[in-house]
Amino acid sequence: MEHSNSSENVTKSTSLSKSMKLPVFEKVAYSFTDLAGNLLYVTISTFIMYFYTDVAKISVASAGLILLVARIFDGISAPIWGSIVDHTHTKWGQSRPYFLWLAIPFAVAVFIAFLAPEFSESGKVWYAGITYVLAAGIIYTGIQTPITAILPNLTTDRTERVNANSFRMIGGLVGSILTSTFCLPLVALFGKGNDKVGFMWTLGIFGAIAVILLFTAFANVHERTQVNRAVPIKDSLKATVGNHPWYILVTAFVIFWISQADRMTMSIYYAKYNLGNEQLTSVFQVMQVVGIIGTMLIPFFVKITNKTKTMMIGLAVATFGQAMMSFVGSSFVLVIIAWGIGVFGSSVAIAMPFAMLADTVDYGEWKTGIRASGFLTAVGSAFCIQVGSGLGSFIPSKIMSAAGFVANKAQSATSLNAIHFSFIWLPIIVYVVVAAIMFFYLKYEKMEPTIKAELDSRRLSNDN
Repeated sequence: MEHSNSSENVTKSTSLSKSMKLPVFEKVAYSFTDLAGNLLYVTISTFIMYFYTDVAKISVASAGLILLVARIFDGISAPIWGSIVDHTHTKWGQSRPYFLWLAIPFAVAVFIAFLAPEFSESGKVWYAGITYVLAAGIIYTGIQTPITAILPNLTTDRTERVNANSFRMIGGLVGSILTSTFCLPLVALFGKGNDKVGFMWTLGIFGAIAVILLFTAFANVHERTQVNRAVPIKDSLKATVGNHPWYILVTAFVIFWISQADRMTMSIYYAKYNLGNEQLTSVFQVMQVVGIIGTMLIPFFVKITNKTKTMMIGLAVATFGQAMMSFVGSSFVLVIIAWGIGVFGSSVAIAMPFAMLADTVDYGEWKTGIRASGFLTAVGSAFCIQVGSGLGSFIPSKIMSAAGFVANKAQSATSLNAIHFSFIWLPIIVYVVVAAIMFFYLKYEKMEPTIKAELDSRRLSNDN
């Protein structure tokens, strides 16, 4: 296979520092980035559609369309943010400064997205669309991009990358658990029957915590491997040429996020209408703690298999858990056990592409001589999350709308079946498709030792 040996886009730092073991506290600080991100983003992903339909009184069809159009628009911003990161060179590094610069704007944007002004129906839709794009799209993408882009710059040691990514994903799960478990109870506590007030206070608290966490991450995470010049957008695009493992990951991850967003969005509807108690959503989400166990086991799974097979194992377990929910009847205990199995599997599966994206950055550098970590990881993470999440909210909203769903009313059997299908069977379909796509990644993972050896040789020559 042909590849460039260009020296224009060389990395800086010594071979020792690039492959060093990362301090535990630095990994913990890195986990704070996703903890903060998910504390706010999972709140949006899980509750914004419910907020629109049941609090702001926007129709379910309009709410679903807002989420789809906004997420596609936001997805377009991902490569732009990636290019911005690739052009960033400060005394603090390339990705790290954005933890400082965007922390407060992110918190404020999410806060105003959960306000419900008394506008006309069209005014509510426009307000929701604009604030949603700002919070869950433009600014969140600006946070998400450096969180992922910084990983290949922390170290070239692939084992350390997997370990650091596991810390990050645990932080993300903790953030997800916190918001999913405490959001509605806090809304009820502060709102005292007025959900508009409750959401306002709850998001204010979550935002303040997120700012502190991102500031802490900025102070304690360090980049050791980065390019010594800005990477023009045309060079970033060149890094995608022939980058087949990146193509595979991007395709699989977009589709995977349909299931992730669908499960988060539909959990409150399933709890409220199919199980009869919306507060049970918190019980569903506290089971995310099972995902922490799965994420902690990822380095072990990778060691005895590899990254691709670990992801496939996660998809298989998630499929089993989802299917089990459909066959345990109305027993809430059995539903929760099945949900926990699904959470375990999906937590393993979702973590792997973030770690594997760092390897596609290496592949692009090996093949083209261009290290475009910002662009490749932005499209491979933020773009996939935004577009996949948009589809993951839009598809069930169309299914529910077609079935005659009306918010805050007793649902027909057809509507309840639509919620059941969207919550349980749609993710299963997605998992099977993603597993089939990831099968083609196996051959590229086998090439990684050769690629690493050649890149280390080039960097050693450049250092000398």
